Amino acid sequence: MRICSLLPSATEIIGRLGLTEALVGVSEECDWPAETRGLPVVTASRVEAATLASAEIDSAVRNAVADGRSLYAVDADLLTKLAPDVIVTQDLCTVCAVSGDDVSSLCPCGAEVISLNPTTLEEIASSVEMLARRLGVPERGNEVAGEMRATIDEVRQAVAGRPTRRLFVAEWIDPPFAAGHWLPEMVAAAGGSDVLGRAGRPSFPVTWDAVRAAQPELVIVAACGFDAERGAKEAREADLPAPSVAVDANAYYSRPAPRVADGVRQLGHLLHPDACPDPGLPAVQLTSRLSADAVPSAATPSA
Repeated sequence: MRICSLLPSATEIIGRLGLTEALVGVSEECDWPAETRGLPVVTASRVEAATLASAEIDSAVRNAVADGRSLYAVDADLLTKLAPDVIVTQDLCTVCAVSGDDVSSLCPCGAEVISLNPTTLEEIASSVEMLARRLGVPERGNEVAGEMRATIDEVRQAVAGRPTRRLFVAEWIDPPFAAGHWLPEMVAAAGGSDVLGRAGRPSFPVTWDAVRAAQPELVIVAACGFDAERGAKEAREADLPAPSVAVDANAYYSRPAPRVADGVRQLGHLLHPDACPDPGLPAVQLTSRLSADAVPSAATPSA
C-alpha cells in the first residue's frame, strides 16, 4: 500500500500504526515521526508562518479566506507521480490542511481519499481506530486508541476530588483565540476549567480584556502550530492578564492525534503537581505584565 498524508496528525497516527514505510508523500507541516521529514512534500502553505508574527499570520489567513483563496499549494504533478493508493486529509479546518474536496479534484485515478475530522478527545481516539481499519491494521489501531484513552483516564483519576483550577488556553495570541474542539476537554480531564473555551466547537477570537474579566488563575499559551519557544516569544509581546506558561502546542495540543494524551498529562502536572508527575514536555514560564507574581505553586512548568 502507498499512502500520501496531507495532514500532520494523520502522519503521526500512521507512524503509531507502524505504517511509516508505506508513506510516499507528506505535507510541508508533517514533522513527526522524524523519519517522515525527508519524504516528498506534496502540499505547502502559501502563508510564510515562520517569518511572520501572530498578527501578520492572522491577517494573511483572513484575507485569503475572504478572497476564497486556498491556503495551500498542491503539487498535482508530484501527487500523480507518487501514485498513492490512499490519500489522507481533513475537512475540519481550512487553515490546517488541504480539504478533502480539493484533494478529490486533483487525486490520481483510483486513489482512495480518507478525511479525518475529529472535534473531541473520543473522536480523536475513534479516528485512530477508523484509519487503522481502512489501512488494514485494526488491532494496532485498537491498541493505540486504548493507550490514549487509558493515559487520559489516569490523569482524570489522579485529580479527582481536587479543587478545579481556572485557566485560559490561548489557541492564538494576536488576536487571542479562546480554545475549542478537544482542548477544553483536555483541561477538564486535567482538573481545570477553561474560563472561555467551548468544547467540541471551533476556537474563536476574544480580547485580552475579556480574558482578564474572566479572572483565570493561569494562562496556557498553546498557539496552534507553535512550539513552546515560539509561543513564548510571541506571548511576551502580549498584555497577559495572569501568570502564564507556553507549551508545545504543535506536538501535544493542536493536532488531533494520540500525543494529546501527553498534553493532558502536562496540564495535570501544571494544575496539580502533587497529584500528577512531570511528563518532561517543553514548557516556558512567562511573567504577566500586570503582576510580578510567579506562576502559582500548583502550576510550576517543566524547564
